[in-house]
Amino acid sequence: QDGPQRKKRKSEVVEVDKQLDILAIGTAVGSILLYSTVKGELQSKLDGGHDNKVNCVRWHQDNCCLYSCSDDKHIVEWNTQTCKVKCKWKGDNSSVTSLCISPDGKMLLSAGRTIKLWDLETKEVYRHFTGHATSVSSLMFTTVKPMNENKPFDGITGLYFLSGAIHDRLLSVWYIRSDRKEKNAVMSFTVTDEPTFIDLTVSEVKEEPVKLAVVCRDGQLHLFEHILNGYCKKPLTSNCTVQIATPGNDEDSTPKPVPILAAAFCTDKQSLLLVYGNLLQPIIEKVSLNTTESHICLIRDVQKVLSLKTDVALTKVKTPVVNSDTKVLVPGIPGHSTAVKTPSSGKEKKKNKRKPGETEESIEERLEALDIDVSKVKTPGGLPQTDSFAVLLVQGLESNDAEILNRVLNTRKENVIKNTVARMPIHAVIPLLHELTKRLQGNPYSASLMVRWLKAVFTLHASYLSTLPDLIPQLGMLYQLMESRVKTLQKLSRLHGRLFILVTQVAASETVQDVTEVNQTAKLVYEDESSEEEGSDDEMIADKDSDENWDEDEEKEEQSDEQDMTVEKEINGDSDLEPENESEEE
Repeated sequence: QDGPQRKKRKSEVVEVDKQLDILAIGTAVGSILLYSTVKGELQSKLDGGHDNKVNCVRWHQDNCCLYSCSDDKHIVEWNTQTCKVKCKWKGDNSSVTSLCISPDGKMLLSAGRTIKLWDLETKEVYRHFTGHATSVSSLMFTTVKPMNENKPFDGITGLYFLSGAIHDRLLSVWYIRSDRKEKNAVMSFTVTDEPTFIDLTVSEVKEEPVKLAVVCRDGQLHLFEHILNGYCKKPLTSNCTVQIATPGNDEDSTPKPVPILAAAFCTDKQSLLLVYGNLLQPIIEKVSLNTTESHICLIRDVQKVLSLKTDVALTKVKTPVVNSDTKVLVPGIPGHSTAVKTPSSGKEKKKNKRKPGETEESIEERLEALDIDVSKVKTPGGLPQTDSFAVLLVQGLESNDAEILNRVLNTRKENVIKNTVARMPIHAVIPLLHELTKRLQGNPYSASLMVRWLKAVFTLHASYLSTLPDLIPQLGMLYQLMESRVKTLQKLSRLHGRLFILVTQVAASETVQDVTEVNQTAKLVYEDESSEEEGSDDEMIADKDSDENWDEDEEKEEQSDEQDMTVEKEINGDSDLEPENESEEE
């Protein structure tokens, strides 16, 4: 408990505690370091509270109490005397990035994206606020007392507080109401870039305006002055903008901007402390500004102060001198323990330059010279593995080499495709989709192969693709292509059905024609003596029948179609034989 005593307040009756001049530092691993500024050494370390990066640390009015928040979604209350966790609770569903303790010390503001006001006694949420679209980087109360002094003050209702977020050019002001209805900001301040440092003068009286100094990423300082008295629709612009530049009267005639790193109000609430220049050698200056001008540019000659010595990089490469006794280790297959043949000295040393008639040694011969089994280097079966496929694919996409891409993308094996897509780096996913889209527009045969790759990409990299903000324009061509193909699917399936029927009928008729006719001639014939006579009698009868039918046909022209058919048959001599004659013929 070293360090100077803090001054006694008028309102305090109790004995004055000793103020600990301790700096609390949150680390990326989750521990908090307590550094003594008086001793100039590390005093203690707070462990066991967080298991992820600490985002914000805030001291309570009670010196022994410290609050911290982290990426592990939790808020921790520490006892700095015992260096142990006093209380730990879940602050949000995502990272908690900022904290602020209320003026009376009974409430705590916490923010990830949404802002919550906690009751420190019960550790329950007292109010919810909408917050920002991105992570909140700063929270601070702007008033100590409510503007409406008629109502009794409970320590929190009626107060205003300010919040700023990363990548957000608007600083929002929130009002703590007695009811839970209003969750939106009552007013906002607009700046030129993302705020990096904010300081303000707290309004203690009703008519006293809040003064705000905001340093942006672009190196400008914006000063605001506004009386907080309720809702304001339009964002408020700065009363004054401050910039610092070099005079530009040396070698370079053009003035250069000097970035402002931070700004803070002095105790008189009028003058400012400005920190500008280089982060390694910042310059701190007290400035009294006249805010009647909307833009102030301060001329400061900081070239001499900011000139940092830089070592000139050596570009010459020195070759190491190697003794003949030293043993040179050659890279090879892991676990390869064969002795490497050292090059023999003298005339036998081979020169790197080849003679005109000599052929270059192949890699196989070189590996044999190193006593490495060549069969071990080759992959089994002589086929490239999936990891080499992934490397080839990335190389092909980067160099736009059609030969390499054809070799990889014409693979039919589902397992190889799946493993290749799984092993390829994330940055190559979009170029691969563009290449597949281009190939889908070509030959239908190649399209059937590309669909397998598309399926693998969408199943394995769906989570990455869903995070891309410009996914729809990236895949627009693919969507249109798939929709147009799906539209023609019904018509194509109908056409396919009709063609299938036609093709099967043509094939069936061809098979019928191809069948060899059965020979109808009898293998063996028995002839009786009376068969010739009977045959002649049959012929005579058929002739007579045909003549009679011919006469009848001339007389009766209007016959039915069936009779015409029989007449034609009889003219041809095909008239039906009587059953008796048939049996005789048989």
